[in-house]
Amino acid sequence: MLDLLPGKDDPAPRSGTRGLRLLPLRGVRYVPEEVGGLAAVTSPPLDGAVRRDEQAPAHPYSIVRLILPQAGTAEDRRQQASGTLRAWLAEGILASDAEPALYVYEQARGDVVQRGVIGALELSPPEEGIVLPHEDVIVHVLEERAALVRATAAHLEPLLLSYRGTVGRTGATSVVERATAGPPLLATTTEDGFHHRLWSLTDPADVSEVADHIAGHQALIADGHHRWATYLRLQREQAATPSHWDYGLVLLVDTALYPLQVNAIHRLLHRLPVSEALDAVADSFRVRRMDSSLARAMSALAKAASTGNAFLLAGDGSYYLLDSPDPALLARTMRQDRPADWRALDAAVLHETLLAQVWRIPDVADSIAYIHDAETAVAQAELHGATAVLMHPVREDVVHDLARRGITMPRKSTSFGPKPASGLILHRLEDLRPSPGQPG
Repeated sequence: MLDLLPGKDDPAPRSGTRGLRLLPLRGVRYVPEEVGGLAAVTSPPLDGAVRRDEQAPAHPYSIVRLILPQAGTAEDRRQQASGTLRAWLAEGILASDAEPALYVYEQARGDVVQRGVIGALELSPPEEGIVLPHEDVIVHVLEERAALVRATAAHLEPLLLSYRGTVGRTGATSVVERATAGPPLLATTTEDGFHHRLWSLTDPADVSEVADHIAGHQALIADGHHRWATYLRLQREQAATPSHWDYGLVLLVDTALYPLQVNAIHRLLHRLPVSEALDAVADSFRVRRMDSSLARAMSALAKAASTGNAFLLAGDGSYYLLDSPDPALLARTMRQDRPADWRALDAAVLHETLLAQVWRIPDVADSIAYIHDAETAVAQAELHGATAVLMHPVREDVVHDLARRGITMPRKSTSFGPKPASGLILHRLEDLRPSPGQPG
């Protein structure tokens, strides 16, 4: 998904700019014999915009201790992560691979199979049209992530980028398929049921074939906007230092063969009871009570969202469908400096109209949590007397069209996946040494 359609959209970057440039790197990986199994130390990706979990991970070598360190102050967290990384490397818990490689990464569960290539991608600003963001970032989160990378001098988890290659098993796709026919470097199954396998590409011919295939394409950030913005900020800061600051750790997935899945991200409004939320919208939205299961309520939401803005509220044991917003309210509250298709986004209406103007709720962690699973959001709302706002996924063609035009959506508008597990491969900046003839 999020594909550039052949014959309609040009997959190349904007005229006069370079294309995607991917370099091999010396991956840093757990030594399985030292940690007692990879599944116990890996984690789903943890974006810094997510509210910090106060419960420390159970495993002493969990990747969470690096990407989300638990300490009282920001400085303590940075020092903790930096010291932990140094200690694990010194103790042999983590080790750098002997030679640079691109890494083929596979995730599989049931009928879902996703394969891509992990490497060091040359950075480029959004205006060049090479790597396209589609969501806004939060300044304080960006600052915290940048401080963590400065402290550790490492990229601790890859971004997920999508691009559309040439249809057919050629180029990078051919290399990927050949690699997966052989024995993997590692294999593990995580708690979510996904099977993960990793292979290394060290043959110069394979590396060149992959690089040549993706050059000239553009990619969309499917997951990891704060990490990409962090890469760019640090590149600007370190302009006079060695070129390893010019690259970021990414997973590139060719969606011509492996389409991504797209899901919504729901909101939990900590301090707003459902009764108050409903009273505030009674005169500006059509409100219908849905005395049914979550599945049927979500089906009703999908039907309503196909024709206009719609939301599902929960938290008191029932579900309430909000749709048909008052056009006068939208005209008065929505930003007029954005195009009509942006103003039509459910996430835009939620943040600009409902949260900011109707419910008067600031978009801060103490007031709003972002939850990927609808059942979890509902359970938390009912437990704490809060309101869950359940969303319907935005169409991926809308996301890509806005991104191509340089227009970002409200943060946490989408959730693309499967996302790469954190902890399977890390990258120390000092390990990247572009060879003669390579960019940088």
